[in-house]
Amino acid sequence: MTMRTALLTLSHLLTLAAGVMLGLYLLPILAQPAPVPEWALQRLRNQAVFRGEFRRGLEGSDLLHWGEGTLYLSPKGITLEGELAPGPTYRLYLSPQFVDTEAGFLDHRHKMVDVGRVARFRNFMLTLPEGIRLEEYTTAIIWCESFGQFISAARYRKGA
Repeated sequence: MTMRTALLTLSHLLTLAAGVMLGLYLLPILAQPAPVPEWALQRLRNQAVFRGEFRRGLEGSDLLHWGEGTLYLSPKGITLEGELAPGPTYRLYLSPQFVDTEAGFLDHRHKMVDVGRVARFRNFMLTLPEGIRLEEYTTAIIWCESFGQFISAARYRKGA
């Protein structure tokens, strides 16, 4: 193989890798559903019985995996007034204890309840499934199922 062939092969492989990485980042943004109307978000915020804060800088968060903003929890649903770093297959879990790392999430996952898929990365809203009592948990966690990655956590009440 000549030097020119080797350089061309390397450049094509690097371009392919960059394209795949860019696609993994942009596809969730392009495929997210339409925004929830502001009036629907506001109605749920007004019904909130708990509030928590997603913030950057948690131990398990990093430059590409973070959340920030206010989370509002009511018996009917959960809404975020804020933003999450984009990514595929995010899920919101409720946990009976605060965790802020991947290891902590995996250690306590069996005690958590999966509320649902987070399909928007700004100002999302989820309906709370029947039978979930917010009082039994203290923390909301955003987790990326595809890559097993901790995104962020918001404590919304102190534990017993």
